[in-house]
Amino acid sequence: MRISEILRRKGTGVITIAPNATVRELLRVLSAHNVGAVIVSPDGADMAGIVSERDIVRRLHRDGAAILDSPVSSIMTAAVHTCSPDDHVETLNATMTEHRIRHLPVLRDGRMVGIVSIGDVVKSQISELETEREHLVRYLHG
Repeated sequence: MRISEILRRKGTGVITIAPNATVRELLRVLSAHNVGAVIVSPDGADMAGIVSERDIVRRLHRDGAAILDSPVSSIMTAAVHTCSPDDHVETLNATMTEHRIRHLPVLRDGRMVGIVSIGDVVKSQISELETEREHLVRYLHG
């Protein structure tokens, strides 16, 4: 299965936050959208980085509550791993496992066209297994 199929099922919406927004604002966005990461973008289209719950937790542990009023750009990951809609889910799974990341922006010609989470990958794998199971059952009872 390709990443484009996951995006077709889940949609292509990407939640973004401005680099100068505070971490406190970031927490509101994560909670309001029930997501674990957002893209840091100055204009909602270009990607400056990604920031996740893990980034917040690590900085809170290191620097304390003072980070809540810091800009998101101070805690974001600027070197973002990405994928293409044409990539295979297996490749994405390997990238996520190898780099211990849970969210990958999907880019086409350098522009964001979606974001895929480890949950999306797991859902797609379960869907493929269920489809395969149904085919096998039909074949056996054929």
